[in-house]
Amino acid sequence: MSKAIAVRAAGRTLPGFGLTMGYSVLYLSLVVLIPLTALLFNSTGLTWATMLEVATNPRVLASFQVSFLTAGAAALIDLFLGLLLAWVLVRYEFPGKRLFDAVIDLPFALPTAVAGVALTAIYAGNGWIGQFVEPLGIKLAYSQVGITLALMFIGIPFVVRTVQPVLEELEAEVEEAAATLGAGRWRIFRTILLPDLIPPLLTGFALAFARGIGEYGSVVFISGNMPMKTEIAPLLIMSKLEQFDYAGATAVALLLLLISFILLLIINSLQRWSRKAGRV
Repeated sequence: MSKAIAVRAAGRTLPGFGLTMGYSVLYLSLVVLIPLTALLFNSTGLTWATMLEVATNPRVLASFQVSFLTAGAAALIDLFLGLLLAWVLVRYEFPGKRLFDAVIDLPFALPTAVAGVALTAIYAGNGWIGQFVEPLGIKLAYSQVGITLALMFIGIPFVVRTVQPVLEELEAEVEEAAATLGAGRWRIFRTILLPDLIPPLLTGFALAFARGIGEYGSVVFISGNMPMKTEIAPLLIMSKLEQFDYAGATAVALLLLLISFILLLIINSLQRWSRKAGRV
C-alpha cells in the first residue's frame, strides 16, 4: 500500500499538472501543430496532377538531391568531429577550455546570414582559404562542397551537446579495470563506450541532419544558387513564392516535409532499437 502511494506521489513531484500540461499542449499547438495544419489546408487547392508534376520536375528533384546529400554528408562528418570535440572537452584539461567550450555554441547564437557571409568570405576564390585551394582545382564556395561546409558549421553543436553529457556520466573506473585486464584502447572503446554512445550519436546526427535540410540563411550566400547544381529546396520554395507560384511552393514544401519526416522516423527507430539492444 505504501509503495503504491509512493509511486503516485512520485508522479506528482511538479504541482499543477493540469495547468502545466495545458500550457504545454497550447505552446506545442501554436508553434508546431497549427503551422503544419495551415500548410496542409493551404494545399487543398492542389491536385494530384500538380503534385505529380512538381515531384517529377527535374529542377525540384535536383534541389532535393542537393539538400539531402549535403545535409547527410555534413551530419555524418559532424558525427565524428562532434564525438572528438566532446571527448576532448570531457576527458582533458587544458588552458582556455572554458572559452573552447563556449565557442562550440557560437552557431546557435550567430545569425545564419552572418555565418553565410563569413563562410563565403573565407572559402571564396579570393578568400583566406579559397585563394590557396582554388588554383589547385578545388572549388569550395559556390559548390556543393561549400554548402556542406556551411551545414557542418551550423550542425556541429547538436552532436557535441548531445554526446557530451553521456561521456560525463560514463565511469572511468570501468575503462581502467578493462585496461588492467589487458584490453586495448580500441577494444575498450568498441565494447564499453560505443554501446552507450550510439543513441546520443544517432540523436545528434538526426538533429544536425534535420537542421541542415531546412537551413537557408547560411547556405544562400555560399551556394551560388545555380539551378540543377547548387540550388537547395528551401531556396526553390522562396523562388516560387517570389514568382507568385503559391501552389508550386506549397507542393515543394509538402514533399520536403514528407521526406524529412520519413527519414527522421527511420533515424528515431534506429535510435530506439540501439537503446533496447544496449540494455540486453
